[in-house]
Amino acid sequence: MDHPRALIADDEPHLLDYLASQLAIAWPELRIVARATNGVEALRLIDDEAPDVVFLDIQMPGLNGIDLAARLAADAHAPRIVFVTAHERYAVDAFEREAVDYLLKPVTLERLARTVNKLKTALAGRRAAPPAAALQALLAQLPGLGLGLGLGLGPAVAPAPRAAQLQWIRAAQGQETRLIAIEEVVYFQSNDKYTSVFLQEGECLIRTPLSKLREQLDEAQFWQIHRGVIVAASHVAGTRTDLRGRLMVKLKGRSEQLVVSRNYMDQFKQM
Repeated sequence: MDHPRALIADDEPHLLDYLASQLAIAWPELRIVARATNGVEALRLIDDEAPDVVFLDIQMPGLNGIDLAARLAADAHAPRIVFVTAHERYAVDAFEREAVDYLLKPVTLERLARTVNKLKTALAGRRAAPPAAALQALLAQLPGLGLGLGLGLGPAVAPAPRAAQLQWIRAAQGQETRLIAIEEVVYFQSNDKYTSVFLQEGECLIRTPLSKLREQLDEAQFWQIHRGVIVAASHVAGTRTDLRGRLMVKLKGRSEQLVVSRNYMDQFKQM
């Protein structure tokens, strides 16, 4: 298998350096492809770099590790997650599992070696990330931090039926509300608490989160190219690679070009 790739995130740079140095000893084959000092930066770098493993501090500015992991849990391409924290009160026995681990700072080499063995076993057996439900169940066991994240903390239930595919969108544009046929949409982009809807001319806002919107879209007609972007296949003019080596989608009728994150490049291999 290829060298596994990792991202490490901590708001204290010296702890990032310490963890990187310990990982270099415990797992020499591991490539640390990105470092982040806050949760927002970590989320962006995960999209850009598609690491196999993420080592997350829990208390970080902007987006804490638990919130970040909750967002990743909804993604079929989510990396393996290891929490690294100085707060013993969050340690629970349920995190002593193969797919996700929980480390207390300062991380000892002996303890890190056990984590590395778990991760190696998991990655060798199945490169794909653990099912979202499994990650959500693990997150739910962190006391006090699972509330309000929509993680489904109760008993497991059967998945809800897939929502009917969208035909029309009711969107705000300035002071007006427009009814837009789904065929008019060029792409959707996550925008804080809203989703931006880009048309050949103009832009509208809807309150539906991109993750919920995705459930109502025909996957053959709307392609997710980034955690925060879904593009209409009929409006794709082609692709190109920029000077940084990124795959870019060119659009019909719009001048901007959209970045394809590493997790979603496969669908463009035939173009």
